[in-house]
Amino acid sequence: MEKTKGYKWDFAGVGGVTRVNITKGEDIAHLGELDQKLWTVLSCPVKGLEIDEKTLAMLDIDNDGKIRVNEVIDAANWLTSILKTNDLLFEQKGEINLNDINQETDNGKKIYASAKQILSNLGKEGDVLTIADTADSMAIFAKTKFNGDGVITADSTDDADLKAVIEACIKTIGSTIDRSGADGVNADQIEAFYANCTDYDAWQKATTLPYGDNTAAALAAYQSIKPKVDDYFLRCKLSAFDSNAEEQLNVAPSQFEAISSKNLTECGNEIAEYPLSKISTKGTLTLKIDAINPAWQAAFSTLKSVVFDADFAKKDAITEADWQSVGAKFAPFIAWLDGKKGSLVESLGADVISNILKADRKADLLALVEQDKALESEANSINEVDKLLHLCRDFTTLLRNYVTLLDFYDRSKKAMFQAGTLYIDQRSCDLCIKVADMGKHNTMASFSGMYLLYCDCVSKTKSETMQIVAVMTSGEVNNLMVGKNAVFYDRNGLDWDATVTKIIENPISIRQAFWSPYRRISVWVENLINKRAAEKDAKMMEETTTKLAAKAPADGEKPAPAMPFDIAKFAGIFAAIGMALGMIGSALVSVADGLKGFTWYQYLAIIVGIIVVISGPSMIMAWLKLRKRNLAPVLNANGWAVNADIMVNIIFGATLTKIASYPKLKLKDPFAQKGIPVWRKILYLLIILLIAFCALYYTGTLAKWGFDFKIPFGPQI
Repeated sequence: MEKTKGYKWDFAGVGGVTRVNITKGEDIAHLGELDQKLWTVLSCPVKGLEIDEKTLAMLDIDNDGKIRVNEVIDAANWLTSILKTNDLLFEQKGEINLNDINQETDNGKKIYASAKQILSNLGKEGDVLTIADTADSMAIFAKTKFNGDGVITADSTDDADLKAVIEACIKTIGSTIDRSGADGVNADQIEAFYANCTDYDAWQKATTLPYGDNTAAALAAYQSIKPKVDDYFLRCKLSAFDSNAEEQLNVAPSQFEAISSKNLTECGNEIAEYPLSKISTKGTLTLKIDAINPAWQAAFSTLKSVVFDADFAKKDAITEADWQSVGAKFAPFIAWLDGKKGSLVESLGADVISNILKADRKADLLALVEQDKALESEANSINEVDKLLHLCRDFTTLLRNYVTLLDFYDRSKKAMFQAGTLYIDQRSCDLCIKVADMGKHNTMASFSGMYLLYCDCVSKTKSETMQIVAVMTSGEVNNLMVGKNAVFYDRNGLDWDATVTKIIENPISIRQAFWSPYRRISVWVENLINKRAAEKDAKMMEETTTKLAAKAPADGEKPAPAMPFDIAKFAGIFAAIGMALGMIGSALVSVADGLKGFTWYQYLAIIVGIIVVISGPSMIMAWLKLRKRNLAPVLNANGWAVNADIMVNIIFGATLTKIASYPKLKLKDPFAQKGIPVWRKILYLLIILLIAFCALYYTGTLAKWGFDFKIPFGPQI
């Protein structure tokens, strides 16, 4: 075996394989020196294991969903650089006393300072920190102004003006969740806020309002009615082009007739389609409201009061040129609207934005962010304190399941891949593993040499489903079949409804292998009898039906008389049965003649030999397979990279499946099967003797034995 850089490792025989034994803190300190070929596992998945997934995620440095050897070694080196005594890892406590942290190393100093900060933030006295303390980072930072994440909240300052600006920034630009759980802002959001305020203020000051404060309302009215006014002037041009077209360009009487019988308040859409006003051959648009299409009077009235009364105060009508001058007057205002900037902060109002810019507190806010960032290293170390506590509790568990697999072979514990216990067919299976990829199991699991039950599990409590594979290592298999229901209990004690969906058959035990040939013969004989009986039954029914049809009387004929009982025929039948039994008897006699002179123990030896011939091959094959049962292919199918065999021999396998056992009691069962009466037993015995007698007589065996006589019926051979 290759040596591992001088460190003296302890070794142990585990599961029929020699493995490195990790038993003390010094082993963990030298874990990086252990030859990788001696590791039981080279990688394992982060999910689907009975160990805190948060701990495994902390170890998964590259976030690829796998824990690899180098990541385990990195964690070991990190831990041993922080702790004064590495043996603390074997206590597996979810807490640490700050006095156990080695402050002489850089990692130790940083962790110690962060741990002290956590205790201070939580207001907790003493030097003991637990996983519960570090589990809620929001609780740790809830009472702190600064926490190193570069995000400030309204609670980060006592200045009322700064609080107001921070809240305004959150309201308009958006927020970032602070480590305390509150909404806050970072430097980028502060910069964006002030940039928007500056742009909006500059845009607001550059405005041109041709109609004062009423400009926006006037523009809205102008834009809504503009298509209709343009349509009106075009109609006027067509009327001037052809005076005969004037009547058609105005509202036709038939259009009024179409709506006259209706409720006109419900005909707004039809009326709005009529021309804006009566066509004028002069090409002017009247400014009288009552001469305007009722559907457009509201918008026209707004435009008249703001625009027409101001620009054309002395006119009763406007020309198309006048109308176009209104559009030209709105053009700068429209361009100003289209060039709006800083719209994100518009909801604050122009006055508030102007005051924020005048106060100019941006530098103060950015200073608060920098003050918060100054604690970044210390605050980030709080996550490392949480990592330290998780690894102090779980790291040696991982090593026992990764380097040595000791937890699997220690029946007082369970390996981290054992998901729970399956109860089925009066037994419990402790070796149950969650199935991550059924496709890979179809390829790999058959190489394990194990009897595998795949089950779909459903939890009504959690409304979840999962697949498991249970390894059956003891008992019989007669009642195990696809579709059989069972109950699965996970490691938390939650019950799941389980249904068998697939079975990979392999030997379970030597006992099961012993009876296997007889069961196969029994099944073969049963199937053969059922087949022949079915054939005979079908043939008999066919012949009977044919005969009945042939002998059926025609209409008016009398039915044929019943055949009299023919004793000779039945004698022949009994003779035939006797001949068949005689042949069997002759065979037995031949065997008996060949065994004359044998002692009782020689007969016993012959019987044992026959049993060995029948059951021996099956038992030998089972013994060879049971010795080679290997869990590694099953784990490999789940995404593990197993570096050594994980043998499940006969003795160990028997501990993984427990069979129900009942006490030996004499209990009276009122529904038990009744025994056969004595008279019926005597009758059965007489029938057997009669058949034996017929067999011996018709084969001439009785004559050979000196009993020479004849019976009145039946032939004698």
